[in-house]
Amino acid sequence: MLLLSAASGAADAFVFICVGQVFAGVMTGNLVLLGAFAAGTGERGVALHVITALVSYAVGVACGARMSERLRWPLPVMLLIEVALLAAGAVLWALGGITSAGDRLGLLVIIAVAMGIQGRILATPTNYFTGTLTSLVGRVTLRSWSRADVWVAGRLIAVVAGAAATALVLRLWPGAAAVVTVIPAAGALLSETVPGRPLRGRSHRSGGP
Repeated sequence: MLLLSAASGAADAFVFICVGQVFAGVMTGNLVLLGAFAAGTGERGVALHVITALVSYAVGVACGARMSERLRWPLPVMLLIEVALLAAGAVLWALGGITSAGDRLGLLVIIAVAMGIQGRILATPTNYFTGTLTSLVGRVTLRSWSRADVWVAGRLIAVVAGAAATALVLRLWPGAAAVVTVIPAAGALLSETVPGRPLRGRSHRSGGP
């Protein structure tokens, strides 16, 4: 969960900074941007990116739902597909093949689909965190938190760390910025395929915080 949360932060930071002021996984933020455009205060180019991100994420969720609930594919297979998509995006960016507005839209599609699939991988959210933060603050305030909340806080820290790592690499080595999205996701894949670790028969998510 920590690794996927970091991958989410990295993907959103990369897409927002490099692709076009939208998010790959935080659809609530994209809906707000779409509302701003509908009210006549947003830029037309941003609106196109927002709509592309929303549709692509929905496609990823639909594919993830089918893979997990209908086809009963194990979690490592879904992680492998996500990693492959993120790696494809990283290669395209590193090779300098993203030069036009259309290229950026294509890159956005790849990453948003990957984030949509990630949204269906685990029952615990790893690519949206408003509910997670709200629940954690509420439990801390009421002094009803438990040891498990350490991992909840860890996921919040991980998403910030992923975004910060992307921004840092973008400053130091711009061509490798998208690679930051791949590394934690690949780490999650490796953690699920370690010899001796019981594989989960299927993966799914619920509407939990």
